[in-house]
Amino acid sequence: MTPDVTVRQKTKHEELGLTNAQAIEMYRLMVLARKYDERALLLQRAGKINFHVSGIGQEAAQVAAAFALDHSKDYFLPYYRDYGFVLSVGMTVRELMLALFGKAQDPNSGGRQMPGHFGCKRLRIVTGSSPVTTQVPHAVGIALAAKMRKEDSVSFVTLGEGSSNQGDFHEGCNFAGVHKVPAIIMVQNNQYAISVPIAKQVAGRISDRALGYGFPGVRVDGCDVLEVFRVMTEARERAVRGEGPTLIEAVMYRLSPHSTSDNDLAYRTKEEVDANWEKDGIPRYKAYLMECGIWSEEDEAKLLADIKATIDEATVYGEQAPFPQPEDALAHVYAEEERGTWQ
Repeated sequence: MTPDVTVRQKTKHEELGLTNAQAIEMYRLMVLARKYDERALLLQRAGKINFHVSGIGQEAAQVAAAFALDHSKDYFLPYYRDYGFVLSVGMTVRELMLALFGKAQDPNSGGRQMPGHFGCKRLRIVTGSSPVTTQVPHAVGIALAAKMRKEDSVSFVTLGEGSSNQGDFHEGCNFAGVHKVPAIIMVQNNQYAISVPIAKQVAGRISDRALGYGFPGVRVDGCDVLEVFRVMTEARERAVRGEGPTLIEAVMYRLSPHSTSDNDLAYRTKEEVDANWEKDGIPRYKAYLMECGIWSEEDEAKLLADIKATIDEATVYGEQAPFPQPEDALAHVYAEEERGTWQ
């Protein structure tokens, strides 16, 4: 008699090639990015730092993207809300705090850039700047170099939906499509370009713009971490096969103000914001992990305690670290011997 053997059905993350440990690590990084963001907002309100631009509500897409990329080969050009992404590719909370406080050890710029303007040679993060979407042509150029060298790498670039109306975006996309470069362009559509809602920015779908440039455009729920991972994985596979770029429109909602200089209730209602908290990717993913039986409230409590300790330590470290010296203002401006502690 044949024994009754119950075959366990694979969970969604297992079907996508993720282990339980990887699925949990994605959640840890989403929560870490959220808690860092919340601490930064508190520090600004307390007068400890000058400025913070928040990414609350956008962590799921950022972490998912990082997990779909090769951290030893690919190049990354994030935009200024991508805390979940940079933490996932190896930046530490200490390093983010050093940037917040404008300290000499800040790996992004040695304390000379605004917070959220990432750049880290060891992590293959290409330096960003304040003018929006200038990073798209740069990403396309890096992808062209990879193609010419016959490397199996991609460049990944992010931006907000408002800046997808800038010329740099369209010129970059056009060049990418003509030359079939291995680039992934992710628009994090958080519904607002500072105070301008999406209905007053774009008449159609941003993902549909890819059709005019001759490559695929995909629209995805940016609060669904596993679905973004799936789309990103497929985009990278296409790129390394030589099939060219992909435009991904990750639809989400910016739950916090544009920045600490912004009064968001001047252009949207509290009711609207509250309604969108229900779509937040973090509790949705936590519920999924618990349904899979690989997460519990005890695990959650330990995670939150560990993250608080990490952020507390990084806050103290960042606040007490030395500021740059006045003469460092000219470092890395003109050709000279290596100097400074940031790279």
